Amino acid sequence: MLLTTDATVAMRKRLVLLAILLAALLLAGALVLRQRDAAPIRVGVLHALSGTMAASEAPLVDAVRMAVDEINAEGGLLGRSVELVVADGRSEPAVFAAEAERLITQARVSALFACWTSACRKAVKPVVERHQHLMVYPVQYEGMEQSPHILYTGSAPNQQIVPGSHWAMERFGDRVFLLGSDYVFPRVANLIIRDLVLARGGEVLAERYVPLGGRDFAAVVDEIAAQRPALVLNTLNGDSNAAFIDAMVKAGLAAQPVMSFSVAEAEIKAWGGARLVQHYATWSYFQSLDTPQNRRFIAAWQKRFGASRPTSDAVEAAYVGVKLWAQAVRDAGSDDPLRVNTALLHQTVGGPSSIAAVDGRTRHLWKMVRIGHVRADGQFAQVFASAHPVKPAPWPGMRSPEAWQRLIESAHP
Repeated sequence: MLLTTDATVAMRKRLVLLAILLAALLLAGALVLRQRDAAPIRVGVLHALSGTMAASEAPLVDAVRMAVDEINAEGGLLGRSVELVVADGRSEPAVFAAEAERLITQARVSALFACWTSACRKAVKPVVERHQHLMVYPVQYEGMEQSPHILYTGSAPNQQIVPGSHWAMERFGDRVFLLGSDYVFPRVANLIIRDLVLARGGEVLAERYVPLGGRDFAAVVDEIAAQRPALVLNTLNGDSNAAFIDAMVKAGLAAQPVMSFSVAEAEIKAWGGARLVQHYATWSYFQSLDTPQNRRFIAAWQKRFGASRPTSDAVEAAYVGVKLWAQAVRDAGSDDPLRVNTALLHQTVGGPSSIAAVDGRTRHLWKMVRIGHVRADGQFAQVFASAHPVKPAPWPGMRSPEAWQRLIESAHP
């Protein structure tokens, strides 16, 4: 009887173990099925796909899409796929604001990857803040801003406008002509540049603006020809640059030194920017960078979009912004904007241009400073690079944040 009892007990133990294993397998299967059926994490991509900014902004949608596809190929986030909801801001600030509201309240996106011009960013900013949501902004800008609900992955003024202007004046002289589109970024950028010029004992010969999308440069180019500046500092945005370049070439001013702050590879190629033989730009990234990280990035980009499609600084910043957000989602264990927003402040990723590290105090990235001379093929030959990524300073150090704000308000009431 004892042997029979022992055998029975052993059999029961085996049955219990089998039952436990079966339950575990069923639970694991149920979790897999639940993950497969889980609703995707939706992200809003809000850029101008029509209007004057379309040529600049459309590639940023592709950059976000490529980063998201890579994330999904690796298994998604938190067992869920990531889905893009794309909206066209039509190059109009009011449309950007309305679309941001729709994406947040109706499409229920977990984050916005949005905007190019500062006018559109400033229109979207109060929408994002009112909903305590999260936006990633991928373009260099004039600074003077720090929202608790925006991550700025483009260059701050001390990473672009300031060093680019300084380098160009050192090389060509400080009798400068300021030309920009008539909206926030160029006007505030030129306040910064004026401080730099005056600190050097230089002279601002003229400060001229054209409407965003404007194409009549006859009077401006006549004035440049008459003034003969050592340097034109160009803060035009969008396809106005095409008309400006055409007008300069027709006027015989192709050798005039120009430093552009919103013209990258795609625009140079589309608008013939290399016809200005002393045309320079300041960015954190150039497609021509010969590093293993950038070669892999370019290969992936061109495999998807064709060998003729250039990358750019804003493309890289948009791509890196998605990767930083994805890491923050994993660290937060949630796609909730408030939780991800906190986790974002501690993120670092390896990007095509350099390590991209979030500065938690300013919500901007440490960035390289690079200056390039426009080549005939539409790419840039790098002529200067900082020794290491530069800490962001949204408010340039020549004045306190309060003093900058007073100056901006007095100049543009």
